[in-house]
Amino acid sequence: MTQHHDPSVGDEDEEPAVRDPSVPPPRQPATAGGSETIRRLPGLAALPGSLLRLRELSVAVVVIVLLLYFGFANSAFLTSSNLGNVANFGSAAAIIAAGEVFLLICGEIDLSTGMTFALTPFVMMAVNDAGAPMALAVIVGLVVAAAIGLFNGLVNQLLRLPSFITTLGMLYLLHGITLKVSHNFPRPAPQQGLLIDILGGYKWSELIWAVALAVLMQIVLTQTRWGTHTIATGANSLGAAEAGIRTRWVKIRAFMIASTFAGLGGILDGVHISHSFDPNAGGNDLMFEAVAACVIGGTALLGGSGTVIGAFFGALLLAVLQDGFNIQGIDATTFIVIEGVAILIAMVLNTQLARLRRGVKGG
Repeated sequence: MTQHHDPSVGDEDEEPAVRDPSVPPPRQPATAGGSETIRRLPGLAALPGSLLRLRELSVAVVVIVLLLYFGFANSAFLTSSNLGNVANFGSAAAIIAAGEVFLLICGEIDLSTGMTFALTPFVMMAVNDAGAPMALAVIVGLVVAAAIGLFNGLVNQLLRLPSFITTLGMLYLLHGITLKVSHNFPRPAPQQGLLIDILGGYKWSELIWAVALAVLMQIVLTQTRWGTHTIATGANSLGAAEAGIRTRWVKIRAFMIASTFAGLGGILDGVHISHSFDPNAGGNDLMFEAVAACVIGGTALLGGSGTVIGAFFGALLLAVLQDGFNIQGIDATTFIVIEGVAILIAMVLNTQLARLRRGVKGG
């Protein structure tokens, strides 16, 4: 005898094997506002929380809005030549920021990156002048930049000197060395050869480098043990050390990355944009612009969180603002004011979004 299912009784306890296939399954009661559909699609239910966790999203949206605004305000803004200027404005800061993010996540900072940016090309040219091929000269220049980061990291970790003080002293030391080496005069950058073409021959080459490094370091930060150890060290250094993470080495490594990227940025910028190496290039302005890009992109100055892609969009945002103001005839002073306001707003938004994210996660 066939058993007919009563949908009002025992739905949860009944075994599926004894259900008569000829009888349709009981309908679930509909709920208001389409929430039933959202529950059946967990991806949709999690979408708001996922968007909130995308720190880069808010900065990217602001960049797009600014591009549209300046584009409508002045037809010259969205031309290919001017977008090339925007890329040139932002690429150097984005490359430095890609390394500086790792330091900030560790709770440290490197104020000397602007001067490493200026010194490295002169080291490269000195090695080339001594008879070494350009490829070897580039490698030596980057090794010297990494050594500067290694020194900063060792002083910071072994002598327990705060990174702010360590790298502030290094900033002035490198500036003096650069002026001595260059005799306080710029020198032409090489413009021939395959390596030079890769470093700066194409109109968008520096932007391509910036995008590639941002994507690479974002993958390292989010998908590798290296990145996990970096975030853990910045979030809770003592706890990370007790868990077996070599926190000293993690921070020293972050110093080396920041310096190496700053040196690479100096070489790229001189070859691609100015076609010369200036001993006063970079400096404090570029260093603070890179730090500002990190903060605007969602990196916490106290460490423990941050994204490389966010820092890239932060650098792009500052570049769009600077170029847009130039086209509209607004003076540089206004840009500095706007930059300061943008940093303050970014800090407030980051704090509030972090609280909201914790609420979403907890709920």
